[in-house]
Amino acid sequence: MKHIVSGIQPTGSINIGTYLGSIRNFVRLQREYDEHHFMLFIADLHAITIPRDRLELRKTIKELAAMYLACGLRQENLSLFIQSEVPAHSHMSYLLQCFTYMGELERMTQFKDKAQKHEKGVTASLFTYPALMAGDILLYDAEYVPVGEDQKQHLELTRDIAIRVNNRFGEFFTVPKPLIPKVGARIMSLTEPTAKMSKSDANVKSRINMLDTDDIIRKRIRSAVTDSEASFYYDKTNKPGLSNLITIYSALADISIEAVEQKYKDVSYKDFKEALADLVIENLRPIRQRYHELIQSKELDAILDEGAAYASKISNKKAAKFNHKLGLGRKRK
Repeated sequence: MKHIVSGIQPTGSINIGTYLGSIRNFVRLQREYDEHHFMLFIADLHAITIPRDRLELRKTIKELAAMYLACGLRQENLSLFIQSEVPAHSHMSYLLQCFTYMGELERMTQFKDKAQKHEKGVTASLFTYPALMAGDILLYDAEYVPVGEDQKQHLELTRDIAIRVNNRFGEFFTVPKPLIPKVGARIMSLTEPTAKMSKSDANVKSRINMLDTDDIIRKRIRSAVTDSEASFYYDKTNKPGLSNLITIYSALADISIEAVEQKYKDVSYKDFKEALADLVIENLRPIRQRYHELIQSKELDAILDEGAAYASKISNKKAAKFNHKLGLGRKRK
């Protein structure tokens, strides 16, 4: 079975920017590569490289799992699981640290950014994070790993580690290839359209969260920043607010920017905002409904249990073989 592996950190509420920028592309990817089995995990071990509230983390883990399923992931070729519930991930992380050089880890952008800011309490786990990520991938002999710009460096290190192990022991690990998804829509803040929409923005009016009610969605879009010019056209430099709303419409309706411009060229901003609100509500309402069906259901736990069982079966076997290669433990007859 060919595997595609991806992990997502449980970091809070998902907004429409994340949905249009990455989640929908992942759903498309699953359909396009239907001969592969997708190993998708909630990366809770990665999440604790910085202090996290215990109860909030546990809550967010299940919310994220439910949201990804609600957004359209198919269960036919998917194993969805929680990283910490498959112990081979942390075990393989240590083994691969033994094949990872300090200089390589010091060059990792994520660690350098923290160190250069002179932040207090930078943890060793943040330093060795790339070895854990390498284990996440190599445990399943992943053929492909979907990556964005921020993860390319980590995947290159994973490939280097795999090649290093293979040079010593023969062809043991599959050297993964990057899978660059189609670029999703980049959605900006509704109040500061030159900045990306973010869950950490103190102004709640800046974003539309996936679980917002119909009334809240409509209010947020009505109050979204545009400009004083009445002309309807896309121009990110001079009309960033309107251009952002056009981008949202284009992505949800799956039509070109030009098609949106043509459709609403003779319409007021107010009427366009109402049409956009209708479209957003139409798209998010079934996702929200499915999410609420899943979040406290036995179905979600069953899916996560099944995913963990499949992942454990594969990863335990791979880890045991690596232990044997390294001469760990006792030889079993």
